[in-house]
Amino acid sequence: QVQLVESGGGLVQAGGSLRLSCAASGRTFSSYTMAWFRQAPGKEREFVAGISKSGFGTYYADSVKGRFTISRDNAKNTVYLQMNSLKPEDTAVYYCAADDGVVVRTTTSPYDYWGQGTQVTVSS
Repeated sequence: QVQLVESGGGLVQAGGSLRLSCAASGRTFSSYTMAWFRQAPGKEREFVAGISKSGFGTYYADSVKGRFTISRDNAKNTVYLQMNSLKPEDTAVYYCAADDGVVVRTTTSPYDYWGQGTQVTVSS
């Protein structure tokens, strides 16, 4: 079992930045690949970014590539999402998720553990 708690969401103007954090507790954090997903009203939950267990492998959705950076600190049991050059279309609830698989996967079904989500709102 692992528990995930996101923080760092808020309201920001277009072009601004936010840094999301996801703190994990429970089983060994470094045993999990981690990812961020987001869900906008009326839309399905979508993959944003993922990171391998070691932190050396990172993967991004095309819509955020070059603007968002995922990282992790296994000593602090935390994964981060640095979001720069935010756009109104980035507005969503952002969730972190943990998967004990070997590779980062971009669909929701492999992920066994989810946080409660944090709201990100980007105004134009």
